[in-house]
Amino acid sequence: MADNLHARTDFVRFSLEQGVLRFGQFKVKSGRVSPYFFNAGLFNSGVSVGRLATFYAQTLAASGVEFDMLFGPAYKGIPLATATAVALASQPSMQDRSIPFAFNRKEAKDHGEGGVLVGAPLQGRVVIIDDVITAGTSVRESVEIIRHAGAQPAAVLIALDRMERAGPDDALSPHSAVQDVANNYGIPVISIASLDDIMALLQHDEQFSEHREAVAAYRNKYGVVR
Repeated sequence: MADNLHARTDFVRFSLEQGVLRFGQFKVKSGRVSPYFFNAGLFNSGVSVGRLATFYAQTLAASGVEFDMLFGPAYKGIPLATATAVALASQPSMQDRSIPFAFNRKEAKDHGEGGVLVGAPLQGRVVIIDDVITAGTSVRESVEIIRHAGAQPAAVLIALDRMERAGPDDALSPHSAVQDVANNYGIPVISIASLDDIMALLQHDEQFSEHREAVAAYRNKYGVVR
Protein backbone atom coordinates (compact mmCIF):
# COMPACT_ATOMS: atom_id res chain seq x y z
CA MET A 1 0.00 0.00 0.00
CA ALA A 2 2.80 2.39 0.92
CA ASP A 3 4.62 1.66 -2.37
CA ASN A 4 1.41 2.30 -4.29
CA LEU A 5 0.89 5.63 -2.50
CA HIS A 6 4.49 6.60 -3.24
CA ALA A 7 4.00 5.80 -6.94
CA ARG A 8 0.82 7.88 -7.13
CA THR A 9 2.54 10.83 -5.48
CA ASP A 10 5.50 10.46 -7.83
CA PHE A 11 3.14 10.54 -10.81
CA VAL A 12 1.43 13.75 -9.63
CA ARG A 13 4.84 15.41 -9.18
CA PHE A 14 6.01 14.12 -12.57
CA SER A 15 2.88 15.55 -14.20
CA LEU A 16 3.57 18.93 -12.59
CA GLU A 17 7.20 18.88 -13.74
CA GLN A 18 6.11 18.19 -17.33
CA GLY A 19 3.45 20.92 -17.30
CA VAL A 20 0.78 18.26 -17.84
CA LEU A 21 -0.88 19.14 -14.52
CA ARG A 22 -1.34 22.84 -13.84
CA PHE A 23 -3.16 24.93 -11.28
CA GLY A 24 -5.06 28.14 -11.99
CA GLN A 25 -8.41 28.76 -13.69
CA PHE A 26 -9.29 26.68 -16.72
CA LYS A 27 -12.55 26.45 -18.63
CA VAL A 28 -13.01 22.76 -19.38
CA LYS A 29 -15.13 20.95 -21.97
CA SER A 30 -18.11 20.77 -19.60
CA GLY A 31 -18.14 24.57 -19.33
CA ARG A 32 -17.00 24.51 -15.71
CA VAL A 33 -14.08 26.60 -14.52
CA SER A 34 -11.67 24.15 -12.94
CA PRO A 35 -8.83 25.10 -10.57
CA TYR A 36 -6.61 22.47 -12.16
CA PHE A 37 -6.06 21.08 -15.63
CA PHE A 38 -4.55 17.78 -16.79
CA ASN A 39 -3.46 17.51 -20.42
CA ALA A 40 -1.75 14.19 -21.12
CA GLY A 41 -0.99 15.35 -24.67
CA LEU A 42 1.90 17.31 -23.16
CA PHE A 43 3.71 14.06 -22.47
CA ASN A 44 5.26 14.56 -25.87
CA SER A 45 8.91 13.57 -25.73
CA GLY A 46 10.61 10.20 -25.75
CA VAL A 47 11.77 10.57 -22.16
CA SER A 48 8.41 11.72 -20.77
CA VAL A 49 6.36 9.11 -22.66
CA GLY A 50 8.81 6.43 -21.60
CA ARG A 51 8.41 7.35 -17.95
CA LEU A 52 4.64 7.67 -18.34
CA ALA A 53 4.53 4.17 -19.81
CA THR A 54 6.47 2.87 -16.83
CA PHE A 55 3.81 4.32 -14.51
CA TYR A 56 1.09 2.64 -16.59
CA ALA A 57 2.96 -0.68 -16.56
CA GLN A 58 3.63 -0.58 -12.82
CA THR A 59 0.01 0.30 -12.07
CA LEU A 60 -1.34 -2.49 -14.26
CA ALA A 61 1.09 -5.08 -12.91
CA ALA A 62 0.20 -4.14 -9.32
CA SER A 63 -3.56 -4.16 -9.97
CA GLY A 64 -3.95 -7.93 -9.98
CA VAL A 65 -6.03 -7.75 -13.16
CA GLU A 66 -5.49 -10.77 -15.39
CA PHE A 67 -5.03 -9.80 -19.03
CA ASP A 68 -3.67 -11.03 -22.33
CA MET A 69 -3.20 -7.88 -24.38
CA LEU A 70 -3.64 -4.09 -24.60
CA PHE A 71 -5.90 -1.94 -26.76
CA GLY A 72 -5.39 1.78 -27.44
CA PRO A 73 -8.39 3.74 -28.74
CA ALA A 74 -7.58 6.26 -31.46
CA TYR A 75 -5.97 8.62 -31.18
CA LYS A 76 -4.49 9.28 -27.73
CA GLY A 77 -4.58 5.65 -26.74
CA ILE A 78 -2.36 4.54 -29.62
CA PRO A 79 1.02 5.71 -28.28
CA LEU A 80 -0.07 4.85 -24.73
CA ALA A 81 -0.80 1.21 -25.54
CA THR A 82 2.34 0.91 -27.66
CA ALA A 83 4.67 2.38 -25.02
CA THR A 84 3.02 0.48 -22.17
CA ALA A 85 3.48 -2.83 -23.98
CA VAL A 86 7.20 -2.01 -24.19
CA ALA A 87 7.35 -0.96 -20.53
CA LEU A 88 5.58 -4.12 -19.36
CA ALA A 89 8.49 -6.19 -20.68
CA SER A 90 10.66 -4.62 -17.95
CA GLN A 91 8.27 -5.42 -15.11
CA PRO A 92 9.61 -8.28 -12.95
CA SER A 93 6.25 -10.07 -12.98
CA MET A 94 6.01 -9.82 -16.79
CA GLN A 95 9.50 -10.72 -17.95
CA ASP A 96 8.46 -14.13 -19.21
CA ARG A 97 5.65 -12.62 -21.29
CA SER A 98 5.50 -10.56 -24.46
CA ILE A 99 2.30 -8.50 -24.30
CA PRO A 100 0.64 -7.89 -27.68
CA PHE A 101 -1.25 -4.70 -28.44
CA ALA A 102 -3.68 -3.32 -30.99
CA PHE A 103 -5.41 -0.06 -31.80
CA ASN A 104 -8.13 1.22 -34.08
CA ARG A 105 -8.31 3.75 -36.88
CA LYS A 106 -11.00 6.40 -36.95
CA GLU A 107 -11.74 5.55 -40.59
CA ALA A 108 -11.70 2.10 -42.16
CA LYS A 109 -8.86 1.45 -44.60
CA ASP A 110 -10.05 0.17 -47.98
CA HIS A 111 -6.71 -1.12 -49.26
CA GLY A 112 -3.92 -3.34 -47.99
CA GLU A 113 -5.14 -5.34 -45.01
CA GLY A 114 -8.19 -3.05 -44.76
CA GLY A 115 -10.44 -2.61 -41.75
CA VAL A 116 -10.15 -0.39 -38.68
CA LEU A 117 -7.85 -2.50 -36.52
CA VAL A 118 -4.06 -2.39 -36.48
CA GLY A 119 -1.69 -4.64 -34.54
CA ALA A 120 -2.22 -7.99 -32.88
CA PRO A 121 -5.55 -9.82 -33.31
CA LEU A 122 -7.99 -8.97 -30.52
CA GLN A 123 -8.31 -12.07 -28.39
CA GLY A 124 -8.50 -13.10 -24.77
CA ARG A 125 -8.71 -10.53 -21.96
CA VAL A 126 -8.05 -7.01 -23.21
CA VAL A 127 -7.06 -3.93 -21.19
CA ILE A 128 -8.14 -0.61 -22.73
CA ILE A 129 -5.58 2.17 -22.18
CA ASP A 130 -6.44 5.87 -22.38
CA ASP A 131 -5.47 9.13 -20.67
CA VAL A 132 -8.70 10.08 -18.86
CA ILE A 133 -12.41 9.24 -18.99
CA THR A 134 -14.62 12.27 -19.59
CA ALA A 135 -17.82 11.10 -21.24
CA GLY A 136 -16.88 7.44 -21.68
CA THR A 137 -17.34 7.58 -25.46
CA SER A 138 -13.99 6.05 -26.40
CA VAL A 139 -14.46 3.30 -23.81
CA ARG A 140 -17.87 2.42 -25.21
CA GLU A 141 -16.48 2.27 -28.75
CA SER A 142 -13.52 0.20 -27.57
CA VAL A 143 -15.73 -2.28 -25.71
CA GLU A 144 -17.86 -2.71 -28.83
CA ILE A 145 -14.79 -3.32 -31.02
CA ILE A 146 -13.31 -5.82 -28.55
CA ARG A 147 -16.53 -7.77 -28.07
CA HIS A 148 -17.24 -7.77 -31.82
CA ALA A 149 -13.86 -9.47 -32.30
CA GLY A 150 -14.85 -12.16 -29.80
CA ALA A 151 -12.51 -10.92 -27.09
CA GLN A 152 -13.28 -9.82 -23.52
CA PRO A 153 -12.74 -6.33 -22.04
CA ALA A 154 -10.80 -6.92 -18.81
CA ALA A 155 -10.23 -3.39 -17.47
CA VAL A 156 -9.70 0.23 -18.39
CA LEU A 157 -6.37 1.80 -17.43
CA ILE A 158 -6.15 5.60 -17.30
CA ALA A 159 -3.65 8.17 -16.08
CA LEU A 160 -5.90 10.34 -13.90
CA ASP A 161 -9.33 9.82 -12.33
CA ARG A 162 -10.82 13.29 -11.86
CA MET A 163 -13.50 11.75 -9.56
CA GLU A 164 -15.97 14.28 -10.94
CA ARG A 165 -19.72 14.15 -11.48
CA ALA A 166 -21.25 15.28 -14.75
CA GLY A 167 -24.29 17.39 -15.56
CA PRO A 168 -25.52 20.90 -14.75
CA ASP A 169 -24.99 22.26 -11.25
CA ASP A 170 -28.63 21.75 -10.30
CA ALA A 171 -28.78 18.18 -11.63
CA LEU A 172 -25.42 16.53 -11.05
CA SER A 173 -25.10 12.85 -11.86
CA PRO A 174 -24.80 10.59 -8.81
CA HIS A 175 -21.63 8.95 -10.14
CA SER A 176 -18.46 9.99 -11.89
CA ALA A 177 -17.70 9.03 -15.49
CA VAL A 178 -15.24 6.44 -14.17
CA GLN A 179 -17.85 4.90 -11.87
CA ASP A 180 -20.39 4.83 -14.70
CA VAL A 181 -17.95 2.95 -16.95
CA ALA A 182 -17.22 0.40 -14.22
CA ASN A 183 -20.93 -0.07 -13.52
CA ASN A 184 -22.07 -0.15 -17.16
CA TYR A 185 -19.50 -2.65 -18.41
CA GLY A 186 -18.75 -4.59 -15.24
CA ILE A 187 -15.01 -4.05 -15.51
CA PRO A 188 -12.59 -2.26 -13.19
CA VAL A 189 -11.20 1.16 -14.04
CA ILE A 190 -7.62 1.50 -12.80
CA SER A 191 -5.92 4.89 -12.57
CA ILE A 192 -2.30 5.79 -11.95
CA ALA A 193 -3.51 8.65 -9.74
CA SER A 194 -6.71 10.48 -8.82
CA LEU A 195 -7.95 13.80 -7.51
CA ASP A 196 -7.40 12.42 -4.02
CA ASP A 197 -3.69 12.16 -4.78
CA ILE A 198 -3.59 15.74 -6.08
CA MET A 199 -5.32 16.87 -2.88
CA ALA A 200 -2.82 14.92 -0.77
CA LEU A 201 0.05 16.76 -2.47
CA LEU A 202 -1.65 20.11 -1.89
CA GLN A 203 -2.13 19.27 1.78
CA HIS A 204 1.47 18.27 2.41
CA ASP A 205 3.53 20.47 0.10
CA GLU A 206 3.66 24.17 1.01
CA GLN A 207 4.86 24.98 -2.51
CA PHE A 208 1.30 24.47 -3.74
CA SER A 209 -0.60 25.58 -0.63
CA GLU A 210 -2.19 28.58 -2.36
CA HIS A 211 -4.27 26.18 -4.50
CA ARG A 212 -5.62 24.02 -1.66
CA GLU A 213 -8.78 25.99 -0.99
CA ALA A 214 -9.84 26.29 -4.64
CA VAL A 215 -9.29 22.61 -5.44
CA ALA A 216 -11.01 21.51 -2.20
CA ALA A 217 -14.02 23.72 -2.98
CA TYR A 218 -14.22 22.30 -6.51
CA ARG A 219 -14.07 18.75 -5.19
CA ASN A 220 -16.72 19.46 -2.57
CA LYS A 221 -19.03 20.81 -5.28
CA TYR A 222 -18.47 18.31 -8.08
CA GLY A 223 -16.56 15.39 -6.62
CA VAL A 224 -17.60 11.90 -5.62
CA VAL A 225 -16.53 10.22 -2.42
CA ARG A 226 -15.48 6.56 -2.39
